[in-house]
Amino acid sequence: MFELVKSGGWLMLPILLSSVIAMAIIFERLWTLRPSRIAPRNTLSQVWKWIKNNDLDSKKVSGLRDGSPLGEILAAGISNARYGRDIMKESIEEQAGRVIHELERYLNTLGTVAAIAPLLGLLGTVIGMIDVFTVIMLEGTGNAGVLAGGISKALITTAAGLTVAIPTLIFHRYFTRRVDELVVTMEQEATKLVEVLQGERKLKDREGK
Repeated sequence: MFELVKSGGWLMLPILLSSVIAMAIIFERLWTLRPSRIAPRNTLSQVWKWIKNNDLDSKKVSGLRDGSPLGEILAAGISNARYGRDIMKESIEEQAGRVIHELERYLNTLGTVAAIAPLLGLLGTVIGMIDVFTVIMLEGTGNAGVLAGGISKALITTAAGLTVAIPTLIFHRYFTRRVDELVVTMEQEATKLVEVLQGERKLKDREGK
């Protein structure tokens, strides 16, 4: 394996570095973007119980805020509910913007790795082919073994770049889709909260579903 990497030339180093960065981001995002961590199913139902029992105080709101990103958004709305629907929605949107920014962390980097890895591989192949043609100019085409070996080494970087880029691109698309789904879920939950606290939806309607 080391000989294969070595034969690819110095451009194998940034390709390998890109693979390490991609793997680190993928494992971190798999752990961070778990739906059970971002938007726990029982979060809103717990808020319903507090509201119904008139048991919603600052301590519970603080615990809600610290519990999950969805809790942060709901807590922002609850804290500003007394100022009216518009202010409540603005506070939710502002907090949601910060939460979404955190959910999308490192995704641009992952997309960049997916884009540049095959380009680095292609660059390595071009440099390798230049070396092959240099050999042809100096020694002619009589030694087929040398030419075949040179072409093989030139193609190693392209193979390595694609090996890094393909799974990285797949995971980038996967995480982007997961973030979109989580955002829709949190938006729906926040809308229901606004409707209840502003008197546009009855608690019993929610509990009956």
